[in-house]
Parts: sequence; structure tokens; C-alpha cells
Amino acid sequence: MDEKSQGEKLTQAEFIKKAIVSLRKDPYKGIHTIYSGFNDAFRTYFDDDPIKWTTQLSKEGVIVIRPVKGGVMLYLPEDAPAGRTSGKDVLKKMGL
Repeated sequence: MDEKSQGEKLTQAEFIKKAIVSLRKDPYKGIHTIYSGFNDAFRTYFDDDPIKWTTQLSKEGVIVIRPVKGGVMLYLPEDAPAGRTSGKDVLKKMGL
């Protein structure tokens, strides 16, 4: 992603992707929206609700959201952990 010229704002998608890459700490591939300071930074930069935007971008497949204690983790799609096991898969594993 190339840097925007000074004074030109990032889009919400660009901001979120940049935050995930910049704020994550090894060995983690995602960021916690609360503990990383992402939500506050998003509100400061856009004066808008980060939950609305992260939810929308998740539906569009731009990012992946995983619920965790105290909030959610944001990931780039290629770095997201495997999805949750469905109820049908669990029953199958249980032999039911």
C-alpha cells in the first residue's frame, strides 16, 4: 500500500488494514480492537463508529473478525485463524 500524500486521508479500509499490520505484535497476526487502542484511534481519525465499519468490511471479506474476551480481534483474511467448527462437524466427530 503506498503512502498517501500529506493531508489526504486514508479510507476506512486502508486505515483498518494499516492498523492491523502496524499494531500487531509477534507472534500474533491480528489486533485486539480495545487493547491495541484501535477503536480510539479510529474514532479520532474519522469521528465515526469503528464497529460499524469493521462489521461492514468483514461482510465484504476485506477483514476477518473473531470474538475474544473483552472485544474482538481483527485480521487480514490471509492471516485469520481457521473458522469455528460447526455444530454438524462436532456431532460428526462425536459419532452422532
